[in-house]
Amino acid sequence: MQVDSQESRSRWLALIVLCFGVLMIVLDTTIVNVALPSIRADLDFSETSLVWVVNAYMLTFGGFLLLGGRLGDFFGQRRLFLVGIASFTVASLVCGMAVTQQQLVWARALQGLGGAVVSAVALSLIMNLFTEQGERAKAMGVYGFVCAGGGSLGVLLGGVLTSTLSWHWIFLVNLPIGVVVYVLCLKLLPAHGAEVRPQKLDVGGAVSITASMILAVYAIVNGNEAGWFSVQTLGLFAVAGLLFVLFIVLQLRVAVPLMPLSLFRQRNVAVANVVAVLWAAALFAWFFMAALYMQFVLKYDALHVGFAFLPANIVMALFSLGISAWLVMRIGIRASLALGLALAALGLGWFARAPLDGHFWVDIFPSMVLLGLGGGIAFNPLLLAAMNDVAPEDSGLASGVVNTAFMMGGAVGLAVLASLAALVSQQLLAQGQALPAALLSGYQLAFLLGATMAGIGAGLALLLMREPKRG
Repeated sequence: MQVDSQESRSRWLALIVLCFGVLMIVLDTTIVNVALPSIRADLDFSETSLVWVVNAYMLTFGGFLLLGGRLGDFFGQRRLFLVGIASFTVASLVCGMAVTQQQLVWARALQGLGGAVVSAVALSLIMNLFTEQGERAKAMGVYGFVCAGGGSLGVLLGGVLTSTLSWHWIFLVNLPIGVVVYVLCLKLLPAHGAEVRPQKLDVGGAVSITASMILAVYAIVNGNEAGWFSVQTLGLFAVAGLLFVLFIVLQLRVAVPLMPLSLFRQRNVAVANVVAVLWAAALFAWFFMAALYMQFVLKYDALHVGFAFLPANIVMALFSLGISAWLVMRIGIRASLALGLALAALGLGWFARAPLDGHFWVDIFPSMVLLGLGGGIAFNPLLLAAMNDVAPEDSGLASGVVNTAFMMGGAVGLAVLASLAALVSQQLLAQGQALPAALLSGYQLAFLLGATMAGIGAGLALLLMREPKRG
């Protein structure tokens, strides 16, 4: 009995350590947004190239999620988790010491690679640690809370560190966490030596889809500067398209594809992934544009921006922890997902009417609460819709696919909306409009398009998704 109790305590300690590793990854998706204006001023980024501080991370993260899971199966999940934590920590050090745009962007890309490996393997490690259904459900609840709550901590921490120290510390804060997580994982995570490992890895699939997305986003981010119908822009889009076709061909031909296309024959899986792309595009554009609106138009400092985001992230975390699951049981996956996305669309729509002299309680707080409610309600049913209809042995793969769709949708969506916002602002500046007003018009367009994407996602969920049969 004492041995069982000791084993149980060891498992929960291991879960806590794993969650700290995942928290470090989640923090970096939001902590940077608050510091973007400081980074821009310090390293002389343009408004469109600044997107790469976010996109370099998202692209490698999304591009290597599926391959990270496969590598975990191939080389051992514990070993890959440790490699991911180590590379993420080293990349954080390079980010914190960066003195040029190129150093920061490349280090952010390496962070994304380490983050992809950690995220892809962490869920599998939790599944291996907790085999009993009740304990596994509790463990997954803790994991989900960390993923959702990490956003609120990231925004607040980003504001505090940028205001009191400098933007460099939003990355350097990862160093002690990474070292402690690495050491404790060595002691607490069991090594699974008898894993069944696949014969081959679809490296070609990972390289082709990641290269395709990077070239497409690069073309979008530089479209305003180079010209949308220039040889450079059209050439990049053409190469990106060819690489995407190559990826599809590889998935049809290789024995163990990175993303088996047969998965998308199931309606809910296909709809969930399309909705994930739309929702991520709206979500990442909101984080990025709202931070810029508050700092460049309302003249908030980084600390006040951090506190302004707090209502959305606290509400999102609380709903993800339990209320969303209760709602799914009450009204079903389809209605819950549609409700969450509709509330998020309302929140973005409220932001789209934000004025030059906006007030927090009137123009920002209602939007933040609506977006927090929407995100908190939608998170759980989106994952359930993507995974409920697949066989148990494919659940990890389905999770990786929807996570990849989410990160890629966020990267491409943010690039498109940021570029359109910059284009509108540039045109209005050329017509003699004042800078704050020109910037506001660009941000309002991005918020409106984000609201439209979330609304379309809600409609697709309601009209096309099927409610799974209850056993």
